[in-house]
Amino acid sequence: MGHPGESGLLEWPVSLLDYEKRFSTLRVNSGGANKSPHKVAMLQAVMDLVESGDVTNNRFYFDDNLKSRFTERFQVLASPSDRNNPLLPFFHLRSEGFWHHKIRPGQQEPYQQLTTAPSQGVIHAHIDYACLDDELFELLGNQIARELLRSALLNSLDEKSIRNLLQPERGGWDWLECEFLVNDYVTMLEKHLVGVSYSKAAHRRALLPRLNNRSEGSIEYKHQNVSAVLLELGLPYIPGYKPAFNYQQQLKQVVLSYLAGHQSVVDDVNLVADKVVDESEHQEWVWDMVFDPEPPERIPHVAESRPSYLAKRIDFSERERRNRQLGESAEKFVLRIEKQRLISEGRPDLAAEVEWSSERRGDGLGYDIRSFDASGDQERFLEVKATKSGKYQPFFISENERSFSNEFSEAFRLYRVYDFGLASRFFILPGAIEQHVHLMPQNYRARF
Repeated sequence: MGHPGESGLLEWPVSLLDYEKRFSTLRVNSGGANKSPHKVAMLQAVMDLVESGDVTNNRFYFDDNLKSRFTERFQVLASPSDRNNPLLPFFHLRSEGFWHHKIRPGQQEPYQQLTTAPSQGVIHAHIDYACLDDELFELLGNQIARELLRSALLNSLDEKSIRNLLQPERGGWDWLECEFLVNDYVTMLEKHLVGVSYSKAAHRRALLPRLNNRSEGSIEYKHQNVSAVLLELGLPYIPGYKPAFNYQQQLKQVVLSYLAGHQSVVDDVNLVADKVVDESEHQEWVWDMVFDPEPPERIPHVAESRPSYLAKRIDFSERERRNRQLGESAEKFVLRIEKQRLISEGRPDLAAEVEWSSERRGDGLGYDIRSFDASGDQERFLEVKATKSGKYQPFFISENERSFSNEFSEAFRLYRVYDFGLASRFFILPGAIEQHVHLMPQNYRARF
């Protein structure tokens, strides 16, 4: 039977199947009827280290732990003529394209001259450690994916065998279904962030034949799970898919492996976060069209942990916080809509006195705009926070803003503008900020 990657059913890019094919077609030396087991044993050893938790950071050192794991696997696979030499696969796996060496400082040129590793001293002199593709390392964190790749090292698997190996218990979504869904979700997300129209229904219909008889409602909910994972990773999400946090851990691992293999997505997100939004002076905003009367409910507090390849490159909310033009444009938007509110309530006199305080008197006040209630008896202090993503996107609050919201809780309002520049909406959080959100420390003041 043909390889599943060549099947009509699995036409979309699927990273797990790509690595399955590469594992099943390793370049190995052949002597007579025997194929060298060294690369297979080394990759099995690497998977053992990941599974046991001995390696958690995608660094595989040529140490006693790796060598002993290799020996255990090698003894099962080796013929009498094979020699137990872990040096060879540790070095020569570099030819497979997914195994990389971290070269020691100053050794790049001598390393390039090496054609093999004749001794452990040569390894230690030139190579600090080996690492896998980030995407492959994420895949190895999942037991089902790991078992598929283990099988691929020993057998050429057909499509039915792969599906059987990946099938979870109790009819849950298998890895390939999750990969199809995540791939499609990110495609829609990128379109959303740059303002390109798309049809969610059309995407769902195209996805259905690649899934195991899933209902459209099941697909919708899985999309909400992806939104939750992206929020936890500091990335934007599709606003139409409200985050649902009770997801299976496998889905998060699929998202992580996808992002590891498609880091251009992160670059695109950076560009969107940094882009200036043109809040048109000529746009006639109507309060009822842009005001969202339902602020987000509190969602379960989740630990925000990101793998190193992702954490160093993106925090969408942080990038937006640094985008001064985005903040100013959103404040201008709220300034105009606030004046429009007062005029519609019969108080054009108060509308004329609304002040863009951060522009006139500078940052550091604890609020951006001074306004009024309709009676004119009470001032309102408005703090504006904007995002191009959805209403659940995290945002940053300074200690000064938090303190001000407590001290002037009766008058304080936080205007959270979301989908800004696309289909701008906002909701209001009245009173002390910490009544509405979980506050997590991000910075510390250091003094001597």
